[in-house]
Amino acid sequence: MTIQPAKLSDPAVRAFVTAVNAHDREGFLETLAPGATMSDDGSDRDLADWIDREIFSTHGHMEVDKETRGGRALVARYSNDTWGEMRTRWSFTVEDDGRISRFETGQA
Repeated sequence: MTIQPAKLSDPAVRAFVTAVNAHDREGFLETLAPGATMSDDGSDRDLADWIDREIFSTHGHMEVDKETRGGRALVARYSNDTWGEMRTRWSFTVEDDGRISRFETGQA
């Protein structure tokens, strides 16, 4: 059963998913702490390049199926124009100021 983005427990993760699904690059970047990092399938990636390629230039979309760790870990069906739909896991590190300093994703 899909969890609507507005119902996600963690405010930073909620804003992240909402921005991805709205194709709101500016709003997405506002969810991230300065110097934020990320990894995909266990390998660190260049964040700016990755979000352009995997989210914003390819119409990325997340359908969240499950959340754990107080909303900071998700299992989602992720789709974009490049890869189609796949089952993915997401893990977020959220700082005291409410911004995401790191996220990790990969196939679930």
